[in-house]
Amino acid sequence: MQNPARVQNTSEFLKKNKNEAFTPKVGIVLGTGLGGLVDAVSIQSTISYADIPDFPQSTVASHKGQFILGTLGGTPVMLQQGRCHLYEGYSPEDVCMGVRTMAAMGVTTLIITNAAGALNPAWTPGDLMAITDHINFTGKSPLTGYNHDEWGPRFPDMSRPYDGELIELAMQKATQLGIRLERGVYAGVQGPQMETPAETRMYKAVGADAVGMSTVLEVIAARHMGLRVLGISCLTNKNLPDCMQDAPLEEVIRVANLAGGRLASLIEAVATDLNDTTISPYQ
Repeated sequence: MQNPARVQNTSEFLKKNKNEAFTPKVGIVLGTGLGGLVDAVSIQSTISYADIPDFPQSTVASHKGQFILGTLGGTPVMLQQGRCHLYEGYSPEDVCMGVRTMAAMGVTTLIITNAAGALNPAWTPGDLMAITDHINFTGKSPLTGYNHDEWGPRFPDMSRPYDGELIELAMQKATQLGIRLERGVYAGVQGPQMETPAETRMYKAVGADAVGMSTVLEVIAARHMGLRVLGISCLTNKNLPDCMQDAPLEEVIRVANLAGGRLASLIEAVATDLNDTTISPYQ
């Protein structure tokens, strides 16, 4: 579903609670355990979701539930620290409220992060993966129902959901920083249950390199609204169907926290470059 009235109400509330001259250029969604990037931001204002009328609340541990406006590497940014998920009982329109609100605030580039399980046996927990494409296994879309034409077309193109130039930029910055950055396809599932061995084999068979419970709906909404998207997964566990291991939330958060410093450095480097250069958007 598309929800222009709710997004307008949220964006108007946020605009009243920020410096009038400040317009964010880059939006950043922080996934499970990846909130450490906040420490690198020169914060202008912090707004709790609880203070925003009609805004969905995050209920997952490690998701603080707030917007942060400020600068990162000199670039005006808006951080979504904590997201909503389908498995919490939220609708696709609720899941995408944050991304749509950031677009309404002026954001033109979205950097979206998540914690995910690695399906590639060569990868190690703690590795980072630039998302090159995704597979939507949720069975949902944030675009069902009436189309809000001011946001985007009825049938938006998804042949390039993740911006190739942004991926190359991230790869260059990772090399300069000495950070290992894989590339791969992300499979988005509804959850909250973890994958069975048979499901893991299926995801691998159809071409997925990592699996998680977020991101795909947000990216669909972002592309519908014309945002350029860079996606980065923190691989917090390894899904091997012949020797599956438990992946409790506490372990996911622990590994994400360990990798958080590298991810924060990478995002800061990318954001800094985005303040100095212009990469042509595509629709």
